[in-house]
Amino acid sequence: MQGVFVAILTFSLGTAGAAPKYLCTYYDIVDYLNISSHNKLHTYILPKINLNEPVEVKMDFMLVAILSVVEKLQTVSFYFVLNLEWQNPFATWDPQDFCNISEIVLPMDTYWSPPIFILERVNGQNPELNYMVLMHNGSFNSTRPFQVTLTCSLIILKFPFDTQMCNLSVASFLYPVTDFVMKTRRTPAEIMNDSQSFLLTDGEWKFTNLSIIEYTEILDDKGYSVVTYVISMERRPTLYILNLILPTCALYLLDMAVLFGPSSLEEKINFQIAIILGSSMLAVILNNSLPTSSNKPPIIVVFFLGTFLLMIMAVLDTFFLLYQQRKSLRLDKALRSFQQDPHKLPKKAPGNLAKAGPQLLHPPKKAQGQGQPNKRLWQLQELDPFLPVLEKVLLYSHLFLSLFFFTVISVKWSS
Repeated sequence: MQGVFVAILTFSLGTAGAAPKYLCTYYDIVDYLNISSHNKLHTYILPKINLNEPVEVKMDFMLVAILSVVEKLQTVSFYFVLNLEWQNPFATWDPQDFCNISEIVLPMDTYWSPPIFILERVNGQNPELNYMVLMHNGSFNSTRPFQVTLTCSLIILKFPFDTQMCNLSVASFLYPVTDFVMKTRRTPAEIMNDSQSFLLTDGEWKFTNLSIIEYTEILDDKGYSVVTYVISMERRPTLYILNLILPTCALYLLDMAVLFGPSSLEEKINFQIAIILGSSMLAVILNNSLPTSSNKPPIIVVFFLGTFLLMIMAVLDTFFLLYQQRKSLRLDKALRSFQQDPHKLPKKAPGNLAKAGPQLLHPPKKAQGQGQPNKRLWQLQELDPFLPVLEKVLLYSHLFLSLFFFTVISVKWSS
């Protein structure tokens, strides 16, 4: 028995130190792996034995929360968990020699860890969980939470019925693919199911899909491993429908009701101008939530602008009808006064009368005596039907134009 005990005390693995005297604590494993000597050289060197085989890092991803999406800045903030697993053949031990201790938790700076970063990151907080789990077979496992703000090309053409796709690329440009390769551990469907079950936020954006792209980026004739997670998220448009779209439609329906209503033209103009001022306030709210530049104007901007122009057209139609009405009234008043007393003409000199004789209007002979009331009735029947027909033509053409416009907007939004 004494010989067996001495043999246990003197065994060694690889470049590790001698086994300690007491073998049932984590400190014994730390001493055995020669970590307590504060030699940081093994934290910088890639743990690679075979030069022809790269160190493979298996990666796992889980989205926890969609924190914010800022359209004006073209940024999106995510909270996610990234799990990395790799092998280090220089950090192994036999659990039977250490009271069946098969794993130990160590700080991140104890051994080499994958130097990764996120390409699209513009801001964020460094993870506070700077620990990793070391298994007896040299397998390292690191799980770290990240809260980052990424730049993302937000296409807001169909706002607020839009779906955005943002890339989260994990890369390391220190080691080429001949030394360092990243691989995903699970399929996108498995990652998405776990992410949806652990998703903490239920706000404006809904996590809808996830895809993974593994590729090699070529820089300076060297290839580097990159893993890109494409996150698809759909906007919940309920708030924008209730705050912007429905109030605009309600104001436009009110404008159409005023246009077709029985009120006088002067009252219609007052109501229509008040409605236009109300719709302009909604346009200010919309302007605060949309980016300042875009390749194509969003459909909702076309919707607001078209609705505003239709309201302006309704006011112009009402002004035109009012102008025609007053013009008809002045003409009818002049004809009435002329028919009642055609001899009331401006007093002029006889010579002037003679010269202006061919230019003066004289009632026809049939208008005298019994034919005069018939002539006045014929003139009133000729003038009265003109305004109602003009009004109907303008109103129904405005209605058909409005229906065509809203149909086009609906088709674009639904396509």
